[in-house]
Amino acid sequence: MKKKLKIAVQMDPIASIDPKGDSTFAMMLEAQHRGHELSYYTPNTLALDSGILSANVANISVTDNSPDDFYSLSEFNRLDLSEFDVVLLRQDPPFDMNYITITHMLEIIHPKTLVVNAPSEVRNAPEKILVTEFHDLMPPTLITRDRAAIADFRALHRDIIVKPLHGNGGAGVFFIREDDQNLISLLEMFEENFPEPFMIQKYLPDVRKGDKRIIIIDGEPIAGLNRIPAEGEARSNMHAGGRPEISPLTKREKEICKIIAPALRERDFIFVGIDVIGDYLTEINVTSPTGIREIKRFGGPDIAVLILDAIEKRRQ
Repeated sequence: MKKKLKIAVQMDPIASIDPKGDSTFAMMLEAQHRGHELSYYTPNTLALDSGILSANVANISVTDNSPDDFYSLSEFNRLDLSEFDVVLLRQDPPFDMNYITITHMLEIIHPKTLVVNAPSEVRNAPEKILVTEFHDLMPPTLITRDRAAIADFRALHRDIIVKPLHGNGGAGVFFIREDDQNLISLLEMFEENFPEPFMIQKYLPDVRKGDKRIIIIDGEPIAGLNRIPAEGEARSNMHAGGRPEISPLTKREKEICKIIAPALRERDFIFVGIDVIGDYLTEINVTSPTGIREIKRFGGPDIAVLILDAIEKRRQ
């Protein structure tokens, strides 16, 4: 008989999510289905006092019956998080100093309490940084704030994509054509709003065929969800109107997954989502990957089941 686990979910306010498309919600449904004790808290309630990490935690029950009535909570109480078997780190980026500080705090309890994904490894591997370890798999990519370097990169590669280094969901992603006169204005805006370097990539026309999210569990590729950009839109993210469809993995995509798998296993990443455009790896998402519900809805596997299998394997 499998051990009943105490699982706490650290996430953004649950009232703000769309349950029909939320991967965290899918994981919560599966944990509850297995009889695990499910709790919830938001990261702003974390407190570290004399080596004890606590949060204002409530028991939570979830239901998939109505998008307007999909959860119920008990009263909140401040609890020592080391009393839990598992904490799911599921708050969304931005990957800012607050996020980084929270990963340091969660290290206090990990691995005695299993934090998924491992907080120190998440901190050291934000999506647009970890991927640079595999530069041979990437499109031409520049990370810098230097305007002259960006101008040289654009002169070489012509059409480019400019995006924040630690953004998410397609926010702040710009397609700049070689004859577009707005690059300097865009860089001025980025310089004012983002203290870190920016990511500049060669534009890949294959994005019109889709930006594929591939879900990897314990280093093994499970399913691919192709996201087709809306007409007149360079971004394929579902938050930006991308149309999702299940897509079998190509030979090249399987090759990419095989190459990066050892690095993912070394970091004990349970749940990873990589992004592939054409033949190129563009991101490795380890903070709060998405796509679970869409993959199941379009006939793919139930990835929440595989994630809970991996968690239970580590906790038995």
